[in-house]
Amino acid sequence: MTIQKLKPRIADVGGIPVARALPNRERRTIGSWCFLDHAGPARFEEGNPGMQVGEHPHINLQTFTWMLEGEVLHKDGLGNEQVIRRKQVNLMTAGHGIAHTEQTPPGIDVLHAVQLWIALPQSETPIAPAFEHYPQLPEWQQANTRFTLLTGEFAGQRAPTRQFTPLVGVDIEAQGPDSIELTLNPEFEYGLFLITGSPASIDGQLFELNEVAFLGTGRTSVHIETTAESRLLLLGGTPIDVPDFQIWWNFVGSRKDIIQAQKDWNAHDPRFAKVNTDMKRLTPPDLPWVDKAAPAS
Repeated sequence: MTIQKLKPRIADVGGIPVARALPNRERRTIGSWCFLDHAGPARFEEGNPGMQVGEHPHINLQTFTWMLEGEVLHKDGLGNEQVIRRKQVNLMTAGHGIAHTEQTPPGIDVLHAVQLWIALPQSETPIAPAFEHYPQLPEWQQANTRFTLLTGEFAGQRAPTRQFTPLVGVDIEAQGPDSIELTLNPEFEYGLFLITGSPASIDGQLFELNEVAFLGTGRTSVHIETTAESRLLLLGGTPIDVPDFQIWWNFVGSRKDIIQAQKDWNAHDPRFAKVNTDMKRLTPPDLPWVDKAAPAS
């Protein structure tokens, strides 16, 4: 079966260069996974405060942070303050609207993380926002490879992470050269993202650092050949079912939803409760779908 190769673009988030693999010109989503940023590994010299992402909003999605090295402090408008550390997940459900900040705590000089978004199904977009921290996740060893289940079910394991659509996320870390066969759900579409180590062979095709191998649906397995430095992220899920799905700035949803959310954010509407922070409040760029001569209605 054909594998589609997705190449990332380099972006800047809070002063940190990141490889953005999703959304991609060739493919916007893998299941309900609609955003993938690989931040770092970055080391900060003395005087460099690291990542500093000011107060900004989200709607209709979950932010999913998988920390590989370093620490990040999360604050949100619900009053949550949570430091995420290595091998932990922070999961923020935006629902109808939430604002938050993300920053490297003082004294931390390294950052390596994967930041993902999950689009909420249309039935769940009106829900209240929420935040959860997962300090422990299922782990197991198979030959020279260490697996961590971030969300969903895989290889007889189940993660505690809150879900609204059928999804799976697995961290696959080679601790020596290995040849592994992964069993897949044919109803899911899958992607494999190469976090470290280059190249890795996926069903005989070579992939470089920060590239995604999009496998599509209908597969029951995939074969991976890794080196001692290889680390991959397996993402999968049922194809997205959100009508008129758009991604704009920090919003996902229909154009109507995004236009209203941006209008509310700019108006300091209480829909986005203020974060207890002195960090800068971010301003969105102009919407591409709205006539600048006429206000959105």
